[in-house]
Parts: sequence; structure tokens; C-alpha cells
Amino acid sequence: MAQAWKCAGLRWAADGPALVWDGGRSSVLPWGKRVAFRVAEGGVRGCVGARGNPCPVRAGVPGRGTGARCEECARLDRAHSVAADTIADDPRPYHVYLAWFGPGMVKVGITALERGSARLLEQGAVCFSWLGVGPLMAARRTEELLRAALRVPDRIPYAEKRAVRSALPRTEAERAAEVEELYGRAVALDGWPESLAREPYQPVDHTRAFGLDGLPAAVGQVVELVAGGVVSGELVAAAGPDLHLAVAGRGVVVLDTRLMAGWELSPAPADGGLTLPVREFREEPGMQDGLF
Repeated sequence: MAQAWKCAGLRWAADGPALVWDGGRSSVLPWGKRVAFRVAEGGVRGCVGARGNPCPVRAGVPGRGTGARCEECARLDRAHSVAADTIADDPRPYHVYLAWFGPGMVKVGITALERGSARLLEQGAVCFSWLGVGPLMAARRTEELLRAALRVPDRIPYAEKRAVRSALPRTEAERAAEVEELYGRAVALDGWPESLAREPYQPVDHTRAFGLDGLPAAVGQVVELVAGGVVSGELVAAAGPDLHLAVAGRGVVVLDTRLMAGWELSPAPADGGLTLPVREFREEPGMQDGLF
């Protein structure tokens, strides 16, 4: 019987994306790698718990949810979340950034200085630039200043990011143009906290890191994993939590790896195809280290 693994999500590092499994093992995902797994027969998706602790009631969670947490664990997780604005006394310095995901899609955000650009890779930012660095509350105030004065959002839906990945401007200068323009407007604003040091404009482009050059338009996306379902495809690109898989006979299909959390998965044949529910797009838009 094939060994089953539980996925803990997709992680980004300097050498690219990797799937992380319960217990800390990981599977590096180079371009061209065959991603093939089967969801456990008769299995159910379990809550992944909160803050590194297992769910105390081992609750089941819906297959289509990207959070993979029951209501109580989700509440506990957000109670200790900088992103949810529930922590005010974090002593670490924070970066404020502008991130671009496609034409007309620029957001402002913050991330701990020690994390470097990991947060931008996790969000699928095609291009970004730092704006400043300072204490958490100063970074928060700057984020709010930009949202109000420049009408820049702090969130962009993943569906919108996915829709444009195969049709991005070809040059780095074109991809950075909106970030550069907003950077100039942002640093000209009054009201920046004195404790936030401004950073010079220096765009970083993730097109190569994500494998987006020449990316074929996706024909659809997996909407959920189901017991007994199979995925098998060649990895052609990855951005944020998404894997773009070339599936034989179907074309490129997007798999949001957040849907994998909480399921028991085992290896599947390379020619297994795809038997999970897919939403078709109307328009073209030794000891085993891990499962793969």
C-alpha cells in the first residue's frame, strides 16, 4: 500500500517552490516535474489546526475552502495574525511594499523585514518594490495612508491574478510601470510616520521565478479535491499558491495547493490524468522526502 502524506502547503524559497508535508519534509518543484497524486479513497478532509497545534476535535472541513480550518481553529489563527491586524506589539521591523499582479492590479501591503520577499512570492506578485521600513504600527499607518490617498487596495482576489498570468506585458519595464508611477505618488504624500524610513524605488520582477514566460493560457482550475480523485500533470509554472499543470489531453489546469491541505494523498501513476472537479474557463485566460 502506498504511503499517504498530508500536505501543509506550498512554500517559496530562493531555489523555487516546494510542497511541504506534515512532519517537515518537502518536495521541491522544478519546471517540468510530474506532479501526480491520488486522494485517499473514502477519506475526508480534516481541519489543519491553528498555530502549529492540531484541531482538538478533529473537525471535517469543506473541500472547496482554501483555509482548511474549522471555525474555531480559524478564529484562533486570526487572533494571532498580523494580516488580520490583531497584533499591535510585535517588536520586529516591517517593510511596506507596492505589488503588481497584472494591468490595473496594484496593492499595498506590509511584511516582516526578516521574511524578505517571501510574502510577495506567496501572493504571486509579478513585480514589486519596497516603499519603506519601520515599526509595525508605523507600517500599518503608512499602508492606510496609501489606501486612502491613492485608492490602492490591500487585497486582490486570486481569480483576478490567475486570469492575466498568460497575457502579461513582455518587458520588465512595462510590468514595473504602474508600480513606479504609484511609488512616485506615494513618496510625495504628506503624513508619513517619522519612524518609517523610506526605501529607494527598486523594482523586483518574479516572471522568471514563476515560469511565466510563454505560459499557455489555462483552460480551467481545480475547484476541490474529492476522495479517490487523481491529478497528474507536468509543472509548467507556479505563482503564489497556484501550480499550473499541463494535463495530457486537456491543456493547462490551475491547482490551488491550499485545496490540498487536510487530505491524505498518495503517489499516482504519471498517466493518471485528472479526475477532480474542474471549472472550465470560458475564455483562454530511501526514506521518501515527500510525495513526489
